Amino acid sequence: MLDALTLDQMRVFVAVAEAGSFRAAAKRLLRVQSAVSHAMAGLEEQLGVTLFDRSGHRPVLTAQGRMLLSDVRAILLKVDKMRARARGLGEGVELGFSLALDPQFPLEMATLALGTVQERYPSIMVRILTASLGEAIHALHERRATLAISTIDLPDPGIERHALSYIKRIAVVSANHPLASRAASQAPLTTEVLSDHIQIVGEDPSPLTQGRDFAVLSPGTWRVTDNTTKLALIRAGTGWGNLPAWMVEHDIGQGTLVRLPIAEFGQQGETQAQAYLMHRTDSHFGPAVRLFVQALRQITAS
Repeated sequence: MLDALTLDQMRVFVAVAEAGSFRAAAKRLLRVQSAVSHAMAGLEEQLGVTLFDRSGHRPVLTAQGRMLLSDVRAILLKVDKMRARARGLGEGVELGFSLALDPQFPLEMATLALGTVQERYPSIMVRILTASLGEAIHALHERRATLAISTIDLPDPGIERHALSYIKRIAVVSANHPLASRAASQAPLTTEVLSDHIQIVGEDPSPLTQGRDFAVLSPGTWRVTDNTTKLALIRAGTGWGNLPAWMVEHDIGQGTLVRLPIAEFGQQGETQAQAYLMHRTDSHFGPAVRLFVQALRQITAS
């Protein structure tokens, strides 16, 4: 009977499918392998289907197993979310929360929203983690962050995403750099031209997107882990790079930095990235986090 199905059997099923073997699943679940095998046999008996082909060296999902895996994952996500909501019923204000913040996102918007929280809950403690590229989602996976604000587009069924605002990025270079004179002609700069010059690139600290390059056009690169260093190197004439508009508009207005009309980015050397507010689907928000989310949405919508 289907009523005899257990959540534990479903979690074991997902663990085996993700780990690739009963032994690896047992290690992940901190159980003996026989317990994992017993749970899987019970689940298959309850469902009346074979979920794994065990004829080879490693268990392989059958066609029925592949179809049911997505259903089981959806059930577990809903159960985890319900439990998180139940834990929060009747709770008071949380002691604090952590925010993984993409350095592309305008700091003024984030600090205004955090200021609203501090005004209402002056004793709240907030930890802010700089999270480039895939690091925001990685921090949520590891529960190092309660919330994340990121421009990385990596859909994940365990992560809830809400679109905030678009972040404008501009390709810039020092006014004293050789590329600045090329930019004055307004002729689009091709990758062939850029290949002779260093590009300052943000390095990805996350295993989710490690090794992947985003908007890297020059073969010669210097890698940095934060935008402040990146801006300093560009100002010094070391190379060119992309930075959020809110960081470079003053320098452009003062003439210390100039836009690069890179052919791949358009005449003004601009690109846009969608910023998302993210959290785990099984997370519960206390009053302070809910206030921050509300304030941030209002600020980005205005």
